[in-house]
Amino acid sequence: MTSDSILPDLQAAILCEDVRAEISGQQTLVGVIGAIPAPSLPIGFFKLCLWTRWCGGSGDFIQKCLIYDPEEDQAIAQAEVPFSLGDMNAHATNVHFFGGVQFQKYGTYHVEILLDEELRLRIPLSVIQVEAPGELPQS
Repeated sequence: MTSDSILPDLQAAILCEDVRAEISGQQTLVGVIGAIPAPSLPIGFFKLCLWTRWCGGSGDFIQKCLIYDPEEDQAIAQAEVPFSLGDMNAHATNVHFFGGVQFQKYGTYHVEILLDEELRLRIPLSVIQVEAPGELPQS
């Protein structure tokens, strides 16, 4: 960020399974994730996406995203993307694609979004144990 930059606002952040670019130029978010139900571990994702939209700022920035394990001692995935906002009326939509992410433990993971190394949003992401489909409950 330069001295004449104005920090933008994070308007939205959505974790999902895919982001598709339509012919119209619009984006479609597929499989919005609020939690990850898993009958057994590890559970992996071929692709995991974080869609963000920034507005109300100007300048050049770097957005970084990290996904931390439940103990928060290591990032299991990370990505970064540079972007620019030309003026206060501009907006930027960024998509982080994480490939081959594996969740090894049940618990609450955290997705962190940083702008120029400053934490802007922290999203809890629970990996919860569920019964396998077709499995009868234990009595």
